[in-house]
Amino acid sequence: MIRNKVLISGTHMSKVFGYGLNKTTAVNDVSFKFHEGEIISIVGESGSGKTTLAKVIMGLLKETNGEIEYKGKPRKLKSHRDRKEYWKDIQAIFQDPFSSFNIFHKVDKLLMDCIKLQGLKLSKDEQFLKMKEACSFVNLKFEELYNKYPFELSGGQMQRLMIARIFMMHPKVLIADEPTSMVDACSRSTILDMLMKLRNENNMTIIFITHDVGLAYYVSDTIYIMEKGKIVESGNAEKVILNPQHKYTQQLISDVPKIHEAWNLG
Repeated sequence: MIRNKVLISGTHMSKVFGYGLNKTTAVNDVSFKFHEGEIISIVGESGSGKTTLAKVIMGLLKETNGEIEYKGKPRKLKSHRDRKEYWKDIQAIFQDPFSSFNIFHKVDKLLMDCIKLQGLKLSKDEQFLKMKEACSFVNLKFEELYNKYPFELSGGQMQRLMIARIFMMHPKVLIADEPTSMVDACSRSTILDMLMKLRNENNMTIIFITHDVGLAYYVSDTIYIMEKGKIVESGNAEKVILNPQHKYTQQLISDVPKIHEAWNLG
């Protein structure tokens, strides 16, 4: 891919939980550079630190050491206003869509919150059209969903609703943490197609957090491999997967037969 300018970067970043004998280093001296319009996968097994890293990038957790820059400047998250501005540009889709929504709010309220976060001044008709358009993008009918609560929807509908929110927000960065792990194969393909369409239309940077090496290989420009809180290998997706240098990367690939065959053939 043609590299655009660096959008978000981290330098020698760590995240430590607890103190003294109970201290756990979840992210250990990690550095990264994510470019505009780039698709990145952060790959590792459960406990590797990838989700903690995603939450730090998102601003849901504060880094213990190191620095994160956004658009070439140290990011500011001290005040509510700072965080609100940051979250206009950086949004997330999580593994469990039901944990991402307030179960006491109906669908129309969940989508209206996107309009409010953007500070848009729209008439009721304009609000309705914007929410309808977002639902249509993900093949949902707003008229059938607007008055329902999250628990009345299926997992697939909830994942699509999360993507509808992204469609409305037009963020610069999307963090997708195992976004297809709770849906069937058909829905998985559809969701990935929707995310790729959003990337192409908005030049959005997508950061996939996944244990799925196959997914990372097929959708990513760049891959970062995480083990025990550290990035042990990174680079062009094809190079990392077809010519892995680190033992941990080789082990991950050996568990995926088709990729393993391609590696041997390469």
